[in-house]
Amino acid sequence: MGKGDKKSKKGKRFMGSYGNSRKKSAIKARIKRNISTRPAVATAVVVEEKPKAKRTTKKPFKNPQTVPV
Repeated sequence: MGKGDKKSKKGKRFMGSYGNSRKKSAIKARIKRNISTRPAVATAVVVEEKPKAKRTTKKPFKNPQTVPV
């Protein structure tokens, strides 16, 4: 019951064929039903660009024990 099995749905999908276990008319009807009931989706999506962060340099770490007073 794998990709090489011509009688199973998985085998039919792998080979690209149709038959009793994978009917073309049932697939087309399901696709048509889904398209007609699906709500409309907005095609344009607006994405706001974030301002780039400014690069800052790190200050050197000064150990208070090694700094002369």
